[in-house]
Amino acid sequence: MNRIDRLFGILVLLQTKKYITAEKISDHYQISIRTVYRDIKALIEQGIPISFEQPKGYFIVQGYFLPPVSFNTEEANALLIMERLVAGFTDQSIQTHYSSALNKVKAVLRSQQKEKLEFLNENIKLQLPDYIKNEFQHLSVLQHVISSKTQIELDYINNNNESSLRVVEPIGLIFYAFNWHLIAWCHLRGEYRDFRVSRIGRVRCLELPFHKQDHMSVADYMKKLPVNY
Repeated sequence: MNRIDRLFGILVLLQTKKYITAEKISDHYQISIRTVYRDIKALIEQGIPISFEQPKGYFIVQGYFLPPVSFNTEEANALLIMERLVAGFTDQSIQTHYSSALNKVKAVLRSQQKEKLEFLNENIKLQLPDYIKNEFQHLSVLQHVISSKTQIELDYINNNNESSLRVVEPIGLIFYAFNWHLIAWCHLRGEYRDFRVSRIGRVRCLELPFHKQDHMSVADYMKKLPVNY
């Protein structure tokens, strides 16, 4: 990667993170810490308002926005193939949002790129077994409550076809055993529970912050999963 591309990449990286350390930039681009310092200085000299807060790292001063970016053909193709995976492995809510985002990408492509992308679109298919069906619309709202750390109330049907009303504190989503699973602290059971998303009938946002303040990480919960796929 030449330096111009790397500088632009660092700028995009800064815009995608609230803070990022020099060490993470170094690891991402496989460059030395000294080179990171020089690159940050070069961006600042070009008028980019980059600041630093110890120990969190670098950040772009609030209010600065990068002008609309262009996409090369390989990046657009990668987004297109992801559309197939989104359609196969997510639900209707995510599919809607992804299609909207992809249309915005297509809008900034050059005419020749659009033609190639449309041709490619007709020649990439995804075939999945019939039992993989994500006929629900919960993933988008579940993403929201996980990131905002707010409680939800949900109707849940267990393996025995028994329905119950739960108030939970969602900590993460995991895709395993070919299904999406919501991991949450359940107020009724007083412990973390695994809710298969396809068995959730209704979700209601309570707009209430978590009661429990010391939730375990999803990475730690994954160590307890019954299967490794």
